[in-house]
Amino acid sequence: MTWSTRELAELAETTVKTVRYYHEIGLLDEPDREPNGYKRYEVHHLTRLLQIKRLTGLGVPLAQVAAMGTDSDSQASIFRTIDAELEATVERLQKIRQVLATLSEPGASADVPTGFSGVAEHLRDNDRALLTIYAHLFSDESMDAVRRTLEARPNLALDEEFRDLPEDADDTTRQALAEQIAPFIDGATTDHSVTLEPKASAPRQVRAARTALGHALEALYNRAQIDVLRRAQMISTAGGDARSVSRDGVDGGE
Repeated sequence: MTWSTRELAELAETTVKTVRYYHEIGLLDEPDREPNGYKRYEVHHLTRLLQIKRLTGLGVPLAQVAAMGTDSDSQASIFRTIDAELEATVERLQKIRQVLATLSEPGASADVPTGFSGVAEHLRDNDRALLTIYAHLFSDESMDAVRRTLEARPNLALDEEFRDLPEDADDTTRQALAEQIAPFIDGATTDHSVTLEPKASAPRQVRAARTALGHALEALYNRAQIDVLRRAQMISTAGGDARSVSRDGVDGGE
């Protein structure tokens, strides 16, 4: 029993083009031809074609199919590599499904990181944008701390005062606001302190992350707000003693 190229392709549930391509790259031997020039495929051609189809269906690249041969150890190594890649893919898809399930819940918002939908309605556009950047740059643990702090909403009036701070706010106003915000940075007035740890581990990547954050703050907040945040951070670092933070030169070059 022999088959034409079309018949072989149909039996293997593939295409004539695929069969011819396998000939070109040396995966499938060329069959003998009849006197009229037509190819006639035999059982061993069908068997090989089905083997190729099975291996590629399992994710084995064609180049590795060609190199596999009959060495069982080599084959096992290839299969283990593919299995590890599939495991990573499955984990990634599971995470995507979890995010999609969260975004499908009533009231979920796609313009803030996963898990922040519950606090999104109280945030302004620049706050949402900053959270998105945070989620890209900083660790999951850092984002959990940020989320818990936002959920606690310890001082709504202070939040609004900062958000409404005009760019031309005077030094006294800025310093007073910074002194009120500082305790929330180190968690002194709440159960949640926020320490932003970059996802990156290489020094160059860490520097790039912090530079990106600086650019984001400059783009999303006015100079007075950035100055207040800088002062509050300095007060927090100084142990909450506002007197130890000089007001001269804190303002960022204004």
